[in-house]
Amino acid sequence: MNRIAIFLSALFISLGTMAQDGVSHESFDALLQDYVDEKGLVNYKGLASERAKLKSYLQMLENNEPEDSWTKDQQLAYWINAYNAFTLELILQHYPVKSIRDIGAAIKIPFVNTPWDIKFIKIGDEPIDLNKVEHGIIRKEFDEPRIHFALVCAAVSCPKLQRRAYLPESLDAQLTKAAKDFLSDTSKNEIKSESKAELSKLFSWYRGDFTKKMSLEEYVSQFSEAKLERRASLDFKEYDWALNEQK
Repeated sequence: MNRIAIFLSALFISLGTMAQDGVSHESFDALLQDYVDEKGLVNYKGLASERAKLKSYLQMLENNEPEDSWTKDQQLAYWINAYNAFTLELILQHYPVKSIRDIGAAIKIPFVNTPWDIKFIKIGDEPIDLNKVEHGIIRKEFDEPRIHFALVCAAVSCPKLQRRAYLPESLDAQLTKAAKDFLSDTSKNEIKSESKAELSKLFSWYRGDFTKKMSLEEYVSQFSEAKLERRASLDFKEYDWALNEQK
């Protein structure tokens, strides 16, 4: 009887977990490890050869929209992975392209001007676009500025695409790693002294997200080896929209 009770208890716990979060990011994790290098660049030709696996993962996401019963980390990990995976799929739909922005110039859809406005994601009651995922869901519902180091829009100047899927149980550490990786990349951020830095335009575009609780200099200093003093001279680098593709 004790063994039966233990088995049933474990079964109920397992079923409860699946009901709360029925998604697995394992297949996406495997694709990232196979087709993304240490610099965050993507082997799109190789990924295209396994596009069926990517589409299967995306379909699983579409069939398992986050619920209120999920923890915040489960929901946020889901949406970050969804943004990155659907961005990869969008590139593959139009590959080869030199830039994700070329997709916007090529599409002929009324009232759609950019690739981020294409409603090709079928999560929820109506099709949504990448803008909805980033701005209407992630930035709206989660007070977490580090998402800007995790969401990758397939451009060279974006934060690098990490080689692991984001997971609820390790989300905090993963977001911190993404922030440190981004700020240590001198092609994207250069802290020249305590009083001078040239930062990514991400910090200009989303400055309000980073400065809700502190100055931008203080926020950057949390994740960079070199520290910035208050009222440092800040310039912002030009954004390179070339495709984040392995050469």
